[in-house]
Amino acid sequence: MDLEYNQNEDAHKLKIRAVERKLEEIHQGGGTKKIEKLHARGKMTARERIDFLLDSPDSALEIGAFAGYEMYEEYGGAPAGGVVVVLGHVSNRLCVIVANDATVKAGAWFPITGKKNLRAQEIAMENHLPIIYLVDSAGVFLPMQDEIFPDKDHFGRIFRNNANMSAQGIVQIAAIMGSCVAGGAYLPIMSDESLIVDNTGSIFLAGPYLVKAAIGEEVDKETLGGAATQTEISGIVDHRMPDDQSCLERIKQLVSQIGNMLTAGFDRNEPAEPTLKASEILGIFPENRAKPYDTLEIIKRLVDESILTQYKENYGKTIVCAYARIDGWSVGIVANNREVTRSAKGEMQFGGVIYSDSADKAARFIMVCNQKKIPLVFLHDVTGFMVGKRSEQGGIIKDGAKMVNAVANSTVPKFSIVMGNSYGAGNYAMCGKAYDPRLIVAWPSAKIAVMGGEQAAKVLLQIQVSALKNKGEEISPEKEKELLNKIQSKYAEHTTAFYAAARLWVDAIIDPLTTRKWISIGIEAANQKPIEPFNVGVFQV
Repeated sequence: MDLEYNQNEDAHKLKIRAVERKLEEIHQGGGTKKIEKLHARGKMTARERIDFLLDSPDSALEIGAFAGYEMYEEYGGAPAGGVVVVLGHVSNRLCVIVANDATVKAGAWFPITGKKNLRAQEIAMENHLPIIYLVDSAGVFLPMQDEIFPDKDHFGRIFRNNANMSAQGIVQIAAIMGSCVAGGAYLPIMSDESLIVDNTGSIFLAGPYLVKAAIGEEVDKETLGGAATQTEISGIVDHRMPDDQSCLERIKQLVSQIGNMLTAGFDRNEPAEPTLKASEILGIFPENRAKPYDTLEIIKRLVDESILTQYKENYGKTIVCAYARIDGWSVGIVANNREVTRSAKGEMQFGGVIYSDSADKAARFIMVCNQKKIPLVFLHDVTGFMVGKRSEQGGIIKDGAKMVNAVANSTVPKFSIVMGNSYGAGNYAMCGKAYDPRLIVAWPSAKIAVMGGEQAAKVLLQIQVSALKNKGEEISPEKEKELLNKIQSKYAEHTTAFYAAARLWVDAIIDPLTTRKWISIGIEAANQKPIEPFNVGVFQV
């Protein structure tokens, strides 16, 4: 191995370890003291409950672990957004599990908590998966109620989704394992089946203090909405369970009895590992994002037996399109090629840039995969579409729109892996978050932004300098450099994988060596729901 390979490998391992360290902190939720308080009451933590439910915790995927990262610091933070979401197997059935973390502000809902819950429901709806809610929440975080309560994609949307999912036959099971108050009380009762844990679970529209304030009635928590009240008197809860463990065991039993649904019928062979070592990805993928590399060498270490069949191999070379298998599943791969190439006309083409010919090729490949019912995998390392007179006169907008159209209307499941850069309209064409990938994850090396940091900083600097000069200020070279450094620092911070994951622009930051696992479980989930017919609509040819 050469020196550059070793440097790349070391740099990526350091980034992966940094992600792992942050996750270790996030997994502590509100801290050890609050965990001990839960245990003293005979309660399990959100993560302990999920692990107890899962057939194999190690094979599950956590969605949105970094949600809320470095946000809400004025309120003490909200690790994982105060809710844990996992995609995993319960009684051999792939399910979405949503568990409030009562160690984080008593499980209260921050704005990102609502967004994360909606993402969990979206995954369940897109893939027709059963969803299990483990409820233990004090309700909306009141200091931020205006950012979580009234809008279309706020708190109330969750109950609307409850109703729609039930109508679609998507099984919802809710367990009241702690507080369940106010509007949040609708979630378990709008689910198909509900459980409540004796002594610790309670559900009511208004707690004892609010009842006293509103109507002057004095009533204790258990009488108002405890397990006995809600299973024996009101009858709104279906199962009364003595403790957390028995409640979770009952959920396993209920899931085991769900009948089989129609599937999409995606093709799968016997899984096989890549022939080339997947671990070599860390040495091949450049730590310096400006350096070119052979994208095919990455793909060969992701696909079964390192075998792929390229589509239009010698045309539109800045995008690689290929058929392959990942963990046995048939996939179509669309990947940005970072090598410097030449077009059919002999013109030099820069790696990571989408040209007209590559956009045209990718659009057609996406349509062919839809025709064949083959799931699509997008590997992002894109700086955007080619600009300039020659590109504009050659119709780059038309060809770019064609690719975006094909991505937007694609009905086979799409999975996006942001390996490196994902800039501007290139993010859209490569199936960024706005284009409904079933799952979208980032390697620690990912950068997501409207344009590269250097270009953006120079544009922003010109705007700031112009504004200051208009005010009559003199800008020295030293002052200009200081402004540039400040802009670059802030812009760089806002393009990291951590920044994106905190806001759920991506579902997770993953070790590149787990990429196959994420794609395989994602396709298994997508296979639970038949796909719609494909129609691209109108575009210029």
